Amino acid sequence: MTASDPLAVRGAGWEHFPHDADVGVRGSGATPAAAFERAAEALAAVITDSKIEPTIPVKVSCEAPDLELLFVEWLNAIIYEMAVRAMLFGRFAVRIEGTRLEATLWGEPVDVVRHAPACEPKGATYTALRVAQEADGWWTAACVVDV
Repeated sequence: MTASDPLAVRGAGWEHFPHDADVGVRGSGATPAAAFERAAEALAAVITDSKIEPTIPVKVSCEAPDLELLFVEWLNAIIYEMAVRAMLFGRFAVRIEGTRLEATLWGEPVDVVRHAPACEPKGATYTALRVAQEADGWWTAACVVDV
């Protein structure tokens, strides 16, 4: 990233926030799709500090009545794919049209020694759920994930 890159100016584009025994994930970006991608990176960082090689693509899609509920569906789709495929994902490309999301996740099989997973997320919740455009024009997407 360069200093002219908006994500460099704003940091990584994602963060964690504390919530009792669970963890909050928040992403920000120029569009809702970018904020969803950064929040997915935050979700991956809850699990491991190790680099996740983006070698295997997985397509996902989901739909919900509004952007906030779509965000929960998105994170839960990632958590589902991690569980059933025994994979971790570290790269995300999201396209949102209305209240429908199409995405590609890239990742690799879990390597317990190399990835040293800290936890297994159980699901995204409605707690602290917020998807909104901020005063500066950037979008944020956040919620608490049950770990």
